[in-house]
Amino acid sequence: MSHNCNCGRSSNKAENGNDLLQIVPRPDAAPAIARTEIQISGMTCGHCVASVTEELKEIDGVNDVEVILNATGISTATVSSSAALSEETIKNAIDEAGYTVEAINA
Repeated sequence: MSHNCNCGRSSNKAENGNDLLQIVPRPDAAPAIARTEIQISGMTCGHCVASVTEELKEIDGVNDVEVILNATGISTATVSSSAALSEETIKNAIDEAGYTVEAINA
């Protein structure tokens, strides 16, 4: 069986015939050990998403932010971070963006 990447190998199998899989961690990837889900009201558009995302990414230790917009109800932001985040820090960031935290689930 042949594969199509540019690694120079012509097969997915090692010389001994066994399947070969090597996982190499990215050195620049910070491990996310905490996920926090935040329910937010007042968000109605893509600009709202960008504002919330920007404020949450400014918190120390935050690796990634994903926001699911519900323009007619409660939107959800999921934050991946290297450590648990305090509710006060999260509320301050969302308040700075101009929205209201309805619930935080760590």
